[in-house]
Amino acid sequence: MSNNNGSGQGKWAITVLRCAIGWHFLYEGLAKIASTHWTAQGYLAGAQGPLADVYHWIAASSQLLPVVDRLNMYGLALIGLALFLGVAIRFAAVSGIVLLALYYFAYPPFGGTILSPTEGTLYLVNKNVVEALALAVVLFARERGYGLYGLISALKAGKATEPAEEVASNSRREVLKHMAALPVLGVMGYGASKQLSGGRVDGFSGATLKLTVPSIKDLAGTLPKGKLGKFELSRLVMGGNMIGGWAHSRDLIYVPDLSLAYNTEQKIFDTLMLAEKAGINAINIGWPSNPVLQKYKKVTGSKIIVISQVAPDMKNQDYFREINLAMDCGADILQVQGNWTDVLSRDNKFDVIAQMLDKIRSQGHVAGLGAHSVEGLVLCEEKGIIPDYYMKTLHHDRYWSAHPVENRTSYEVMGGNSPDHNKFHDNMFCAFPEKDVAFVERVKVPVMGFKILAAGAIQPNDGFNWALQNGADFICVGMFDFQVIKNVNTAIEVLANLKDRKREWYS
Repeated sequence: MSNNNGSGQGKWAITVLRCAIGWHFLYEGLAKIASTHWTAQGYLAGAQGPLADVYHWIAASSQLLPVVDRLNMYGLALIGLALFLGVAIRFAAVSGIVLLALYYFAYPPFGGTILSPTEGTLYLVNKNVVEALALAVVLFARERGYGLYGLISALKAGKATEPAEEVASNSRREVLKHMAALPVLGVMGYGASKQLSGGRVDGFSGATLKLTVPSIKDLAGTLPKGKLGKFELSRLVMGGNMIGGWAHSRDLIYVPDLSLAYNTEQKIFDTLMLAEKAGINAINIGWPSNPVLQKYKKVTGSKIIVISQVAPDMKNQDYFREINLAMDCGADILQVQGNWTDVLSRDNKFDVIAQMLDKIRSQGHVAGLGAHSVEGLVLCEEKGIIPDYYMKTLHHDRYWSAHPVENRTSYEVMGGNSPDHNKFHDNMFCAFPEKDVAFVERVKVPVMGFKILAAGAIQPNDGFNWALQNGADFICVGMFDFQVIKNVNTAIEVLANLKDRKREWYS
């Protein structure tokens, strides 16, 4: 049986090219479908260039945006599937070129700085252009390669002049070649499904990924660092409450939702990239935020040090579940979450704290112990439970919303808000600051101060100076993107002019 459809090498070459592009499109689509909360709104709202108004209009339309989201997700998946399997190849190629053109004109690469890692800093030609040109080759090439489209012709008996056995043999070989993509797709699909399960990868990804790193031209200098175990951390560590939505906003009940609405996944990524460029190389997060940090590091290649808070599952007596899952997500440093240290020490369950610290250390990780109430840390110390570092709330009480000292009690943070304005109402995390300072000044391991601004009640220069002057080796501060540069500059200035610090640096 003769081959009139091009050389075997040419057919395989166009097949591999077509399948590679098809897999990229298919994966992009499936990743977005798997991420149940994915939307192109942030991508469209930030669009630039001559067609920006059109994209902004779509992003602002509550009726049109869901339609565009579905067209994007399922369009990517269907185009990719068609290209990979070899069905409606010409139509899929044209559709793919159109889609890539839409991505291109949302963020036209008209130049920028070569020092920034974002795609938009290229000039004229970016990966969307390259992929569109590759699709143009698939579209205009006379050869379509192997695929399901060829099964029908391959299954025909062939030329009547050829012997029946030779026709059958050649037909079977052609059928197998045209079906070659099926098992490959199965293997790749299985691997992708494992990656996509649990939302671990790419809720928004390559073809529509656009990260904007704001300018750091106003940065005042270099942020000092200190040692914590085997890690060298910036003295200013980013807090994770803004990402997780724990705003501690007193009676402003809308602020947690506002914080979550502002900090979209893309905004989180942009903020972290800015923080890293500004010199912050570590973040302390609540355990639920581990997947988004794992994803951030995977998508951007970041080396940011992730400090994960972990809690025991007391109901099922599984003290290590969150520890194991945080490690699986790539957390670098683990600490017993502050609320749980308060609860466990108050309830005389010191064995749980000890077991959790031992488990973290047994896996080669630095083990921290967080707390709001200093009484719990003192009791742990008396029982010989000493962590690799303390994570302690550390702020003064000279601010307007602090409730009167005569109404404060130990462990009051765990008691919930009081209806009495003069008692605890999510407004104070150091009930007795002088006791906190006395504890910090005598311990011989590093101390990371957190809630040092009393959840926004204290000015940064005041709070930074007070915590560092009274013994903190690191300060952990939650911040929005527009606060990053100011906070870094404040930390640099305070550290450079720190006076009357009594405690030696333990990092």
